[in-house]
Amino acid sequence: MEKQTELRRAKLIALGFFVGAAVLFVVSLLLPQTWGAGLLRAFSEAAMVGALADWFAVVALFKRVPIPLVQRHTAIIPNNKDKIADNLALFVREKFLDTDSIVGLIRRHDPVQKVAEWLVKPANTELMGGHLVRAAAFTLDFIEDAAVQNFIRRGVHSMVNSVDLSKSTGTILESLTRGRRHQELLDEGIRQLAHLLDNADTQDYIAQGIVEWLKEDYAFIEKMLPSDMIGRKGADIAVRLAAGVLNKVANDPEHPLRHRFDDYVAGFIERLKGDAAFTAKADEIKRYLLEDETLNNYLKSLWDELKGWIKRDLHSEDSTLRRRIVAMGAWVGKVLAEDPALRQSLSDNLEAAARGVAPEFAGFLTRHIADTVKQWDDREMSAQIELNIGKDLQYIRINGTIVGGMIGVILYLLSHLPVLWG
Repeated sequence: MEKQTELRRAKLIALGFFVGAAVLFVVSLLLPQTWGAGLLRAFSEAAMVGALADWFAVVALFKRVPIPLVQRHTAIIPNNKDKIADNLALFVREKFLDTDSIVGLIRRHDPVQKVAEWLVKPANTELMGGHLVRAAAFTLDFIEDAAVQNFIRRGVHSMVNSVDLSKSTGTILESLTRGRRHQELLDEGIRQLAHLLDNADTQDYIAQGIVEWLKEDYAFIEKMLPSDMIGRKGADIAVRLAAGVLNKVANDPEHPLRHRFDDYVAGFIERLKGDAAFTAKADEIKRYLLEDETLNNYLKSLWDELKGWIKRDLHSEDSTLRRRIVAMGAWVGKVLAEDPALRQSLSDNLEAAARGVAPEFAGFLTRHIADTVKQWDDREMSAQIELNIGKDLQYIRINGTIVGGMIGVILYLLSHLPVLWG
């Protein structure tokens, strides 16, 4: 309403200047036709012409003026709305959203430094903790909505059903074993097995197993032999033989057992990716995960307990989660403040991300600007522009009246220069 009032006032002032020029023109006609009356008439005539010409220029921007020959070039803004939309979007993209401008903005304001300075203040980390706790509480309440839970359940089921579990597992294992990385697992297994064989309890267990074997299969002979000594010796021999094999495998990258392990892993991966039995088993696992009532009820009970604990903690005056969030924020701020290299690295990565995202973001935003402006009503768009800049445009009319009158005076004087000179 304030802008409308100011626009009406500016229009009345401009109209007042025109009316004033018209009054002067009438007065000049009523006065005796002297040199001064002619000067007044020249001023008022030119002032009216200037006022009317600039009135036409201003009005033609926003509305159709039904004057023959020139009316096709009126209502410029409504008639060129789409062109204005495209040019406005292009201007915003080239002057504000280009990659160099966005990267320059990041460099000027150094957001990583500002985040560090903000986080080192305890009041700010407390504020952040409070906001995040409220957001977490809202998220839990949102998830409890029946429609949302049903949506999540359908999404999870759809995702699980779309996964080829057997083939995906094979592909993952293929990636994990590329470059014979699985041999590292074999080495670790050898180390663990060697450590187990070196354990006294393991050796006693092997010895006892040998004795029990003798008692079960050779009970008569076992009574005549020192079975305990045989068990200990047998365990010692077994451990030394196994240790010898393990040492050979560990120290020889081309040991036949390693190649057999490679072949087994490769074959297992191929079976995972294409074997019908593995595929059927994977489908059975998926059905179990989705349909087994006991498992799903158990998982639901676990989630309900966890959710209940989180909600109680979030609404507690002495929230554990809030303390952890505040402490984490303070730690991040302290690390950023004390480590210039880390800040520089984060800034460099932020700039790199901006360079990668800026073109796509600029394209999306400029398309949005252009499409939005094109959807505006012609008259409404014209009215809004006039409301915001029309007050200043009325000064064009006022200035046109004054400048026109001054030009009229100059022309009148030039036309009477010979008389004045004589």
